[in-house]
Amino acid sequence: MSDDLEQRQYPEDERLRRIAEDPDRRMTRKEWEIEESAARQASHKKHQQVHQDRAQQQEYDSKHRSHHMQWGTIVKWVVIGVALLLIVFFLGWLPHHNHNKKAAENARQRQNEQPEVEVVQAMRSHTPGELTIPGTTSALTVAYVYARANGYLRQRFVDIGDHVKKGQLLATIDAPDLDAQVAQAREQLRQAESDEAQQQAQLALRKVTWDRWRILVARGVFSQQDGDQRETDYKAQLAIVASSHRNVESYRANLDRVISLQEYEKVRAPFNGVVTQRNTDVGALITTTGAASTAPSPDSMQSSGGTLNSSTSNNGGTSGSPNTSATPSTGGSQGGVLFAIAQTDVLRILISVPEGYASSIRRSMSAKVYVQERPAAAVFGKVTRTADSVDTNTRTMLVEVDVDNRDGSLYPGMYALVSFVEVTGISPIVIPGDAVVVRNDRTSVATVHDQKIQMKQVEIGRDYGPQVEILSGLKEGEWIVTSVTDFVQQGVSVRPKVDETAAQQQRGGGQQTNQVPNSGPDQYGDQSIVNSATESTTQKGSPQKQQSKQTPGGKEQKIQKGSGSSQ
Repeated sequence: MSDDLEQRQYPEDERLRRIAEDPDRRMTRKEWEIEESAARQASHKKHQQVHQDRAQQQEYDSKHRSHHMQWGTIVKWVVIGVALLLIVFFLGWLPHHNHNKKAAENARQRQNEQPEVEVVQAMRSHTPGELTIPGTTSALTVAYVYARANGYLRQRFVDIGDHVKKGQLLATIDAPDLDAQVAQAREQLRQAESDEAQQQAQLALRKVTWDRWRILVARGVFSQQDGDQRETDYKAQLAIVASSHRNVESYRANLDRVISLQEYEKVRAPFNGVVTQRNTDVGALITTTGAASTAPSPDSMQSSGGTLNSSTSNNGGTSGSPNTSATPSTGGSQGGVLFAIAQTDVLRILISVPEGYASSIRRSMSAKVYVQERPAAAVFGKVTRTADSVDTNTRTMLVEVDVDNRDGSLYPGMYALVSFVEVTGISPIVIPGDAVVVRNDRTSVATVHDQKIQMKQVEIGRDYGPQVEILSGLKEGEWIVTSVTDFVQQGVSVRPKVDETAAQQQRGGGQQTNQVPNSGPDQYGDQSIVNSATESTTQKGSPQKQQSKQTPGGKEQKIQKGSGSSQ
């Protein structure tokens, strides 16, 4: 607008220009002065008008610049905001969109293609004619010694680990009331004996009197009635003497009874053995209540200054009939077991033999026993008795193996493995433990037939940890999925891939090395045997690089070891 101000034309300037440019112009001095005065007034008026226009121009320029600056700031921040939004869009949303797009594409590909599953072939275990079953050693005879007298323990003569003989004194009980009963019975016997002596004296007098009266009556000095009276008195006295004698015998029997009870103040060993428990100490209260016919439960017994053996079962196997024990009404020293004595010269092991091998177990059959403290040395035992009956719940037969332990090298309650050599039977089907799932409250296994999943309900036998036995529901040679996930459902099409790790474990799981496990029954391998003369111990080495297998699709093909791919 400043350019417009400089180019603006004022009326005074035009009039002065015409006067200055007129060559014929002539004027008087007065006219000139008037003209000059008018020119000065016009110039002054022009100057004022220019000053006013400049002030208006400056005010307008100031307002225009302020308005232009505000819009420029707004436009600048808007541009910055749009730039930030574009940066966020390209750095955040666009990669996320690409990721979602890629994930959706992968999902569509997975839906279109068949999922891959790792499979292994179900097969029977391969063991060179040996059956190994876990068990627990137990004493041949165990006696839990209870008290028959009430009182306080006066003295104790044995402790755990002491070897005792039959009739050896174990402890004495202080029972003052029982001692008082013995003294009372003795005094009652003496009183009865004195009464009997008195009646004997009366009998002698009556006999003499009757003898005299009988002679006098025969001579007629006294009447027959008086003689009969004296005879009756004599016979009555005989009955009184007999009664007194029976009272004496009764009191003597009572004395013998209380003396016998007094003998129970002395606790003695019932047979030769070793003390395995001591659940009382000097000064403890002893009562005669408790279940003397059953073994005590460790959970229900509280020892009074003694020790407690925690072994309660003779059967350490996964199936069979364990030796359960009743619980006494009270525990510890008050009505419970005082001592436990065991005969350890011979130890017995109760084991549960599967039904498939029950017919191979015979009496007097030799067996090897392995314990953890001597993993390399076997102890030989013999089968002494069998139940000759199969438990319908566990499908096992209870067998007892006795081991000679006169050297005392073994102890009751030790975990042991019993191996039977040269036993024949039907070896079970063994599969990886991860292949078993529980769906709809049913134990199932996923099998692959014609590249489709089929869920089969199975019955599990013994569980070895990495592997389990299948009793029914699965056939030898079927392909099973080793790791069942959520997408493994009935009828789903899959691409099977041989799981070489599970296959190696399965081939080596049934081979027993006659070594004691470090921990748990899942370390000693499969507990099965083979029933084929063609199978031998050569199967224990590494398998060949390639072998012919029946694939899940039903065609025989070569499977490359280690790669898991079939050609």
